[in-house]
Amino acid sequence: MSDDPETARQIEELAADDRPLLVLDVDDVVLEFVRPFPHFLKSRGFQLTLSSFRLTGNIAESANGRLIEQAEVTALLGEFFDAQADWQTVTDGATEALAMLGEHAEIIMLTAMPHKHRAARRAHLDALGLNYPLLTTEMAKGPAIAKLRGAKRRPVAFVDDQPSNLLSGRGSVADAHLFHLMADNSLRAFLPPTPDDIIAVDDWREAAPLIARALGF
Repeated sequence: MSDDPETARQIEELAADDRPLLVLDVDDVVLEFVRPFPHFLKSRGFQLTLSSFRLTGNIAESANGRLIEQAEVTALLGEFFDAQADWQTVTDGATEALAMLGEHAEIIMLTAMPHKHRAARRAHLDALGLNYPLLTTEMAKGPAIAKLRGAKRRPVAFVDDQPSNLLSGRGSVADAHLFHLMADNSLRAFLPPTPDDIIAVDDWREAAPLIARALGF
């Protein structure tokens, strides 16, 4: 069972599916985040200067340069997710790749965000033609992926931009095929080398055939 009871409840609502399973992160995998977020911050009187792969410690008030604290970062993220339809577009190549992969695999989007933003994200994805099931989680993703897989040990692929989420996936589903995809590859400079069992891909055009092969079609 997922460690997040609300995520577990959402999984229980899904129809049974025996096809290979493709689990996707949303921000910077399906929807752009890193590119629009600085423009959102500017509209609110803040600026983002990335010196590490994290938000806290990299967002400052434009007027005085004060670095804001975690609680303020969380509040700004909440505002951004409330208004995501005004800022977030589909990552390059995702629509076409998912249409191809969805002919043979069950595609589930698993996004790490407060559950209260699920309805807004669902509406935005639907407006963009991305009608795949959406799950939210406020805890580690690995247990949710294991529950999604079910007891039949069907092939699983998991795509995320956060190495910690991929490691969580590996911890719960040891034979999952893991793909590290980032909408903005310049951020890889802030990360350690990708472990050998995680496939780093530059974009969806590179990822799609590798995922199809991993899932057996």
